[in-house]
Amino acid sequence: MKHISEIMFSIITNEIFSPVEKVSSLTLSDEQAQKLYALSKKHDVTHIIGQFLLKNNIPLSAEAKKAFEKYTFTSLRYFENLNYELSALVEFLEEEKTPYIPLKGSSVIRDLYPQPWLRSSRDIDILVPENDTERIVKKLIDERGYTKQRENTHDISLKSPSGVNVEIHFTLVEDGIAKESSAILSSVWESSASTDKNYLRKMSDEMYYYYHIAHMAKHFEEGGCGVRPFIDLLLLDLQADADAQKRNELLEKGGLLTFAKASRKLAHVWFCGAEKDEITSQMEEYILRGGSFGTNVNRVNVQQQKKGGKLYYAFAKVFTPYEKLKHYYPILKKHKWLMPFMQVRRWFKLIFCGHLGRTTAEMKYSMNIAKDDAKAMEIFLKNIGL
Repeated sequence: MKHISEIMFSIITNEIFSPVEKVSSLTLSDEQAQKLYALSKKHDVTHIIGQFLLKNNIPLSAEAKKAFEKYTFTSLRYFENLNYELSALVEFLEEEKTPYIPLKGSSVIRDLYPQPWLRSSRDIDILVPENDTERIVKKLIDERGYTKQRENTHDISLKSPSGVNVEIHFTLVEDGIAKESSAILSSVWESSASTDKNYLRKMSDEMYYYYHIAHMAKHFEEGGCGVRPFIDLLLLDLQADADAQKRNELLEKGGLLTFAKASRKLAHVWFCGAEKDEITSQMEEYILRGGSFGTNVNRVNVQQQKKGGKLYYAFAKVFTPYEKLKHYYPILKKHKWLMPFMQVRRWFKLIFCGHLGRTTAEMKYSMNIAKDDAKAMEIFLKNIGL
C-alpha cells in the first residue's frame, strides 16, 4: 500500500502542481490499478487520478478504465450541477438582501486548481449572519423546495430539489478546535470585505487561511483529514501575493501555528519531495489510515486523549453539553430548564433509533486502547499542536 500511496502522490503532483509535464512511463498492473482506485476514492481524489490516467493514455484493463472514466465524468457532472445550485443560491441571497460568504471549495480554493472542477466538493457551504439563519432556512424550504436534513452546532444541513447538499453555516466556531480559535473565527464578518455584488462578502486572506487550517484540525480530531486539504494548503502557500507573516500571526494568536507547520511539512513531503521525519511519518500513517471521513479507531483514540482519559471520554458520550444539545433540540434555546428531559430523550433515541451499535462500538474501542497507544497518541497530539 505504501507503493500505491507513492503512485497516488506522484500523479497528484503531476496533475495539480506540474500540469504541463508529459508522463508516459507509468505502468500499472490490474491489482495496482484496483488498489489505486480504492485508495484515491478513500481520499476523494479519484477524479484527479482518473483525469491523469485517461489524459496520458496510461494502459489500463478495460474494467479499471471504465471505473476511472465513470468516476471522473460523474465528478465533472456533479461539479456542473453544484455550480448551477450555487448560482441559484447566490441569486436568492441577493434578493433577500442577506450578507453571505461562500466557504471551502465554493470559494477561493477551486480557482487555484489547474481546472476548477478538479477541486471536487460534496456540498455547498455558505455562511450567513446568525440572526438571518432561521428566516433563510425557512424560505428555502417553503419557497424553493429544500428539505431539512439536520441541525448541528454550527450549521443547518439542507438538500436542494436537485439533490445537492447545502450547509447554511451561522458560525465558523465548531467544537474540538483549539480553544483560542473561537475569538478568531467569531470575527469573520468584521474582517471581511465587500465585493462587486451587493451582499457577497469576502474573507481576508489570513482569515481564509486560518479557517482552512482550523477545518483541517477539526477533521483531524474526528479521526481523519484526507489528502485533499493538503493539496489545498500547498496551493494556498504557493500564491504569489500571499502574506505569510500575517497568516502566521493569526495562526499563532489562534493556537494553530504548530499544527499548520506540521501540515505544511507533510504537504511538501507528498508533493515537493521533502524528506520525512518522525512527526510527518506519524501524520501520514494516521491520515492514510483514516481517509477523508476518518475511522472510529482514530477518532476514539484522539478524543479520549483530548477528554482526559477513558473515564472522561465515557462521561462525555453519556452527557451531552448544553451548547451541543440545544441544536438537536431547539426548544432548549428558550427553555433551558428542559435540558434533563432532552438528555433522557437523547438516550432513548440513541437506544431505539439505530445509534446504539455505533456508540457501543466506540466505548469498546475506548476501553481497549492500550496504555502505550494512548500515551503515544498523547505525545503525537502535543507534537502537532492539538
